[in-house]
Amino acid sequence: MTGEPAAAIQPLTWEHLGVRHSASWWSANSRPAPKHLVVVDDRLTAAQAVRYAAQGTAMLWLGDFHNAKQILSAIDRRLSKSGRGTVARPVTSDAEEFYRIRQARAQRSRMLSLLLVPLTFDEATGVATLPLPRAPEIGAAVQFGYGEQPRFGEGQAVVSLQELSGVQGAYQWFVAGVDVPALGAKIHPHYGTFMPTRHEYVDLVARAPLHDRSLAFDIGTGTGVLAAVLVHRGVEKVVGTDIHQRAVDCANDNFARLGMWESAAAHLASMFPAGRAPLIVCNPPWLPGSAATTLDAAIYDPGSKMLLQFLEGLPHHLTDDGEGWLIISDLAELLGLRSRQMLLDAIDRAGLRVIDRLDTTPTHGRAADASDLLHAARAREVTSLWRLQVRRPTP
Repeated sequence: MTGEPAAAIQPLTWEHLGVRHSASWWSANSRPAPKHLVVVDDRLTAAQAVRYAAQGTAMLWLGDFHNAKQILSAIDRRLSKSGRGTVARPVTSDAEEFYRIRQARAQRSRMLSLLLVPLTFDEATGVATLPLPRAPEIGAAVQFGYGEQPRFGEGQAVVSLQELSGVQGAYQWFVAGVDVPALGAKIHPHYGTFMPTRHEYVDLVARAPLHDRSLAFDIGTGTGVLAAVLVHRGVEKVVGTDIHQRAVDCANDNFARLGMWESAAAHLASMFPAGRAPLIVCNPPWLPGSAATTLDAAIYDPGSKMLLQFLEGLPHHLTDDGEGWLIISDLAELLGLRSRQMLLDAIDRAGLRVIDRLDTTPTHGRAADASDLLHAARAREVTSLWRLQVRRPTP
């Protein structure tokens, strides 16, 4: 496994009023450039937009910005009402229901992503603008979400309106920060990193017995929240790793904001840093499944690959009597995506033993939302911190 590859320039071309135009295609979520494109404006109806989207045809909006938002909402309502993307066959298990829901949501998201808007840049400042009537100021949000894109600040670019709206929302979370009670401070998530709004897993790390405060590794550090909690608890040095550069940058930004730059640092790595530590923490994505986008990678672990790599490598990076803390939910087990026996077998194969397990139940809103299609499983979900040690040979 390696870090994120450098983004390649993907040009889009179209003709409008007899003039040929070209712009860079950008996606902060790594969606590929659309193959077919039509120019649309305020005359576009929701019905026609759905037909274009169903054909895989992208629509470059050159009309009023507020009308574009209304069209996007109308498309979403029509897709929800029609049930487009659902699988018309009997569902026989929770796992099948989960995959059916995920497939439907993915198809709906792909169709919604096909309404596009242009971006232009001020020649003097490089600040991005939406060259549409009644468009809001989006310069700071575009810098936040797309600043690493090739040729940022030059020429013209095209982005998905749905994604741009998500970037704007993420930017607001970044500016405001997310309160973390276990820290008594805020974490500022960058776009594409998992927001620590579910406090139960953070609280497990805040209360687990901590016997050695000299050094800890945080594998898949994300925003750096767990590393920060460990420093807050008195760990002298925490080394975080992540496969995504944006997560590494996010974690280091948060360490600096919290005044922890001398005690915590994140690095780009596929799994473990060099050396051994008396404490190694990992909170892998909780659900097995393909990660079609970079946002999905915070939730889905294809084939439980990260989970298994962490367990297999743990004995080679723990000091004598060191502990590995695996923080993971049993939602995958409740949905039939992974069994508890599979987890126990993986722990055993790695030469590890369980010395303790701390459990907590979810406190987030979705656990109590009876309208959620996965409510039955979410209501029974348990998040656990598994304390693991290397199994010693029997005398």
